Amino acid sequence: MQEKEEKEPQLDPGNKKERRTLIQVLLINLSQVALAGIVGFLINSSGLLGTALDSAGDMAIYLVSLYAVGKSVQAKVRAATFSGVFLIGVGILLLIDVIRKFMEGSEPVGWAMIIVAIVNTASNYWIVQLLKSEKQAGVHIKASIIFTDNDMWINLGIIVSGLGVMLLESSIPDLVVGIIVVCISIWGGIKILKDARAEKNK
Repeated sequence: MQEKEEKEPQLDPGNKKERRTLIQVLLINLSQVALAGIVGFLINSSGLLGTALDSAGDMAIYLVSLYAVGKSVQAKVRAATFSGVFLIGVGILLLIDVIRKFMEGSEPVGWAMIIVAIVNTASNYWIVQLLKSEKQAGVHIKASIIFTDNDMWINLGIIVSGLGVMLLESSIPDLVVGIIVVCISIWGGIKILKDARAEKNK
């Protein structure tokens, strides 16, 4: 009887829908990583590289969330906890990159930053709508929404940064956005860990 109860969540139509949603957002996110990563590398932009790194982190979180579909609350809490720790780690890695570029200098291209950020903002909005369509969202899905919300703010910051780079002819706005991305990533990671702890203690 117990074995039957453990298997039933896997057969729930809601779990199948959740799994399809996560696969969709995973593919959209993959395109974001490729676009921001390639362009960010070519134009030496900390903001875009930070977005690519953050989006790569999102991909890992979506994969973990995909694993958690249909599993116990404990499994979902573990997935969310991993998400929080991973996001904090992404923030620390980006901080190292920003410090390096501040010391060595960089020459990002403002208009390219703006175009990529606009495309990624639209993609992030799409992802958020897909995730929010899950009415029975567990803590693992809520963690994914936090990640994507962070990305939307980051990309809006990159648009402003790109304008600053063009108007001031300086890399400072790009580095400032890099620092902001670091703060948002670490704050998001801490929030996810708090939510996971609260869910565990229910």
